[in-house]
Amino acid sequence: MDKFIIFHIEGGLGKHVAATAVAATINENCPDRKLVIVCAYPEVFLNLPYIYRVYRIGTTPYFYQNYIKDKDTLICKHEPYFTTEHIVQRKNLIENWCNIYGLKYNNIQPQLIFNVRQQQLGWKKWHRPKPILVLQTNGGVLGEQPYIYSWTRDLPFHISQEIVDYFKNDYYIIQICRDQQQAITGVHEVITEPMSNMELFYLLVMSTKRILIDSCLQHASVAIGLKSVVVWIGTDSNIFGYNSNINIHANLPQNNLPDSYLFDYSFNGITHECPILDWNSTLNSSDIINATING
Repeated sequence: MDKFIIFHIEGGLGKHVAATAVAATINENCPDRKLVIVCAYPEVFLNLPYIYRVYRIGTTPYFYQNYIKDKDTLICKHEPYFTTEHIVQRKNLIENWCNIYGLKYNNIQPQLIFNVRQQQLGWKKWHRPKPILVLQTNGGVLGEQPYIYSWTRDLPFHISQEIVDYFKNDYYIIQICRDQQQAITGVHEVITEPMSNMELFYLLVMSTKRILIDSCLQHASVAIGLKSVVVWIGTDSNIFGYNSNINIHANLPQNNLPDSYLFDYSFNGITHECPILDWNSTLNSSDIINATING
């Protein structure tokens, strides 16, 4: 009889990319079981050789009959964000996620694999006449956020402008943001339109330099094996990031958090909890520029 292990993942695209490291750890710890993924973004897992089947949440025909009833099956369906280790910021997301399931974690990193057709289409879509610098100034799904700009994750406009002014003559700068209104003067191309996630990730493959924020792309850069400069404002690289990237942290002053419950700063960037009174003492473009040059 086949033995299965089911790994159920909810949440955003970046969390799914991080989950590829958890999936690989499950496979390493349970090599005698067929690994079945149920998730919101199946394309992230489809090309990974150790995955038996991938299902999109809500599209699981005959699942109980095929994998649960009278089967030798283990279930991994816990939410790592609501564990003590994550809330008190004691462990990195991936390590904590593995620990929930009692897995031995050997520092496996996320992985993305592109099939040959994705590579062909990606090269055609993103080939440019100059070396590409990817600049992500804004992240997240706009429909889930009350503000077009999130101070906890997005790059401030003036810092983004200084970065573009420095690099625009030597690089073809492609900016990634949520809305055309957020375009920085001097960038060569602004990406706001919908596309497949694998197309978006392949832009990183075609790039020479990457300046990112806490979003799916900083996870993807590690999964592809590329070092990026990642700017952190209200979130922490020790929890959500990777040592292989160059992580730059804003210097946030202490602040009261009257409406924060289990976590400090919301991804949405609640306005009245913003502790920043002056960006000059919090974050500067020269650190980002120097890290990009030397990285």
